[in-house]
Amino acid sequence: MQHTRIYPAKPQKVYLYATCLVDAFDPDTGIDAIALIEQQGIDVEFVPKQTCCGQPAYSSGYTEEARTVAAHQMSLFSERIPVVILSGSCGGMMVHHYPRIFDNHPLENEAREFASRVFEFTEFLTNVCRVDLKDNGEPTTVSVHTSCAARREMNVHVYTEHLLGQLDNVDVKHAAYEEECCGFGGTFSVRHPNISEAMVGDKSHNLISTGAAEFVSADWGCMLNINGALEYQGQTFKGKHIASFLAERTGMKGSNQ
Repeated sequence: MQHTRIYPAKPQKVYLYATCLVDAFDPDTGIDAIALIEQQGIDVEFVPKQTCCGQPAYSSGYTEEARTVAAHQMSLFSERIPVVILSGSCGGMMVHHYPRIFDNHPLENEAREFASRVFEFTEFLTNVCRVDLKDNGEPTTVSVHTSCAARREMNVHVYTEHLLGQLDNVDVKHAAYEEECCGFGGTFSVRHPNISEAMVGDKSHNLISTGAAEFVSADWGCMLNINGALEYQGQTFKGKHIASFLAERTGMKGSNQ
């Protein structure tokens, strides 16, 4: 899906939508993202009652349940400021599918307004903040995984490549079949575990085969799936969210902790 939009000027304040996976499994990723955004002179508000975006219900065919979850999320981010989200697939749900599930609904206009101010994290840094990153780290190599949904709906692979390209001491190694799904797919990995296992096996093999020291991803769900497979395989190779990787490389890691 081609994703084009008009980007606003850099705001004074944003909401951070950490996603349920970051909140549950790795809050440090959210803290690192906040540090990077605040470095741009932007205040960040985190709404504690935020939950799932509704994508698992929606992709499983439970549109009414997804609509209930979506309405709750929209009510939490009522101030007309950008919502920066740490997952391209969740961003795609909000930007593209919220307007669809509220079509001809009393909340249709609210859904469209909300969708217009949701930005995936790397998209926000690239097209709204227009960051110019300074690499303070030692020379290293990384491979990249971007979720298939994030590629189709939010062009996350383009922004990830752009940001990593600003780091002078980081060499990006491209994996074979880079655009293919890792097998997570939200509820797909639960409904079809054997197929999912085979897919993540291929994905992890291709990432390791680049010879990179680690991999980065803008989607924590994919990263959780791939890291779990790597640990099961007994591999030391693993991945981290791009927010944490950028915070480490630019000296912002731990600045908000």
